[in-house]
Amino acid sequence: QVQLVESGGGLVQPGGSLRLSCAVSGNIFSINFMGWHRQAPGKQRELVASITSGGRTNYADSVKGRFTISRDNAKNTVYLQMNSLKPEDTAVYYCNVEDQIGPVRRVLWGQGTQVTVSS
Repeated sequence: QVQLVESGGGLVQPGGSLRLSCAVSGNIFSINFMGWHRQAPGKQRELVASITSGGRTNYADSVKGRFTISRDNAKNTVYLQMNSLKPEDTAVYYCNVEDQIGPVRRVLWGQGTQVTVSS
């Protein structure tokens, strides 16, 4: 089995910062990309940021310049540094990973961590 364990969520004031972590363990194959999505109440889940095994990153327009995604390949861990947080960043944040063995690809999800931005 594969486990994605997220941590780092919480309550923060507008303008504050949080750092999310997602550690992947278990029977993981070769990781193609790692990323973060979020889902706010009443809204669809949306991509926040992703990073490939080669380090290429992709961000939602709404977080560009404020959020930074990074990964530690040796630890199979992905991070999301969130700065200048806004109330509209409030959501459950989900880590996801795509791995591959031969032609078979899997997309795996974490359980989610709550981020609340409020004064």
